[in-house]
Amino acid sequence: MSSAIPALFRALFDDAAVFPPGNLPIAEAVPAHRAHRAAWYAEAVGPFLCGAGRLGELASAVDGPAAGPMTDGPVLRVGLVLPGGSAELAPALAAAAPFEVAGVELATRDAAGAVAELGRLLAPEVPAAVELPRELLRGEGLEAALDLLADTPYRAKFRTGGLAAEAFPDEEELAAFLAGCARRGLAYKCTAGLHNAVRHTDATTGFEHHGFLNVLLAAQETDPKAAAEVLAERDGEVLAQSVRTLTDRQITVIRDSFTAFGTCSIAEPLADLAALGLVPAHPLPQEDR
Repeated sequence: MSSAIPALFRALFDDAAVFPPGNLPIAEAVPAHRAHRAAWYAEAVGPFLCGAGRLGELASAVDGPAAGPMTDGPVLRVGLVLPGGSAELAPALAAAAPFEVAGVELATRDAAGAVAELGRLLAPEVPAAVELPRELLRGEGLEAALDLLADTPYRAKFRTGGLAAEAFPDEEELAAFLAGCARRGLAYKCTAGLHNAVRHTDATTGFEHHGFLNVLLAAQETDPKAAAEVLAERDGEVLAQSVRTLTDRQITVIRDSFTAFGTCSIAEPLADLAALGLVPAHPLPQEDR
């Protein structure tokens, strides 16, 4: 149903099922992704994310008997994740020939070199995002990196979590990135730690997780202090009410900025939105973890 997913959440959840902490085997993740793309919430689901080193395994899974119905079009839409930087781009594009390349995410310490290599090898219609280490995105380093990317066709990518407490940026660090992008009109995607809608402390790990609703609402702020205040909000009803009052213009600004985030669970973010009354309470996917 085209009206089941509001515009604010369409194509927001890139399917990172095979990445930590989910680590779903590719042979299981492919049919699960096919099921997502055939479900009532399909408009919320982005491409299937796959690391450069697993594209051969993915090709075998797509061709295998457990691949599932071809509900995602004639070929699987894949987002290429390149943790090894620019050197992985050419071989990954070659290995991705059986798929539709829906995007490229390239981690690097050399933004200028990554931009040059993307311009040389990537078709202009394929979106790409450049991820720099967080230690290079502080102070003047952040301003320089965002200035460089703002003059290119490419997005920024920011890591919002991981498997250790130090992998999670605090409100001020994330707010500086969001506001810097907003001031430049620079689009970005996020990855890791955003499974849930609302900022919270994980009861098991004690890690402080940002909420994807917080990030969506903060995306329209050009002032880092204002963005940090939104990121710090822990009341889901407060955030949900803010979402309900967004204008069409605000939604466009937000999603032109914050384009997507990778999540190893599609069920968790949908369940949070349903609990807040922001999407219908239809049956949600069953995910093995």
